[in-house]
Amino acid sequence: MCDNDSIDDMIQYNLRSGELTRRRFGALSLGVGFAAAMPGMANAVEVTESEVDIKTPDGTADAYFVHPTKGKSPAVLIWPDIFGLRPAFRQMGKRLAESGYAVLVINPFYRTKKAPIAPEHADFDDPATRQLLMSLHDTLSATTGLTDAKAFVPWLDSQPAVDKKPKMATTGYCMGGPFTMITAAAFPARVGAGATFHGGGLVTDKPDSPHLLIPRMKAQYLIAIAENDDQRQPKAKDVLREAFANTHLQAEIEVYAGTLHGWCPPDAKVYNQDQAEKAWSRMLVLFKGALA
Repeated sequence: MCDNDSIDDMIQYNLRSGELTRRRFGALSLGVGFAAAMPGMANAVEVTESEVDIKTPDGTADAYFVHPTKGKSPAVLIWPDIFGLRPAFRQMGKRLAESGYAVLVINPFYRTKKAPIAPEHADFDDPATRQLLMSLHDTLSATTGLTDAKAFVPWLDSQPAVDKKPKMATTGYCMGGPFTMITAAAFPARVGAGATFHGGGLVTDKPDSPHLLIPRMKAQYLIAIAENDDQRQPKAKDVLREAFANTHLQAEIEVYAGTLHGWCPPDAKVYNQDQAEKAWSRMLVLFKGALA
């Protein structure tokens, strides 16, 4: 999960010069202007979008499902960051579907609150907003992650738009990173690729540290690390590299220069478009090779 330092980075860092003005950030937070923020894709396929409800042992999860309109496609399960299911993640899911994948973006906080979890026009520097986000974050655990993975993966496989012959992928942002590992370990024969972007808490000193699940996986991985996360926990990348090597799994583990925790979603104050696009392209390369 994200720790308090990671949350500080997302909420407290000032806007970086030349990247995203406060006015533009406010517009993007409302779901306006994402097409301008995220580069378009050549030869994008036509997609079908829907808001869906998924039954789990703990309730009904609201989620966004998008897939190519024609045919069947490999599945991808996306775990959002602490800000949850919102326009930015819908746009990211749609973009991935336009590359030929059936994509499910879930609301991880469905047990407590349906999306959106933050109020419209929310000030993310506001203490009350921060308290709300942290209180929701603290309702999640490895146990809830496993419960949800066991609901979301079968749901995807039940959809006519999903091709079950190739393996599926799972991606996670910030606190979503550990949930990708939980999913990959719970479904080793099904999950062929995982990707985490500025993943929080992938390596801890606790007995349930996500990296300890690697021997139970069969998935190839992309782990894109924020530079300031690496500065805070410089040995984590080495622990991850050793764990994947010992399991003979391919893993691309890289610190992305000049990035701050949370740099990938286009509505983030610390959004770094060049490095986010690099990470996106590496994810597509991973999927092309691993989802067979």
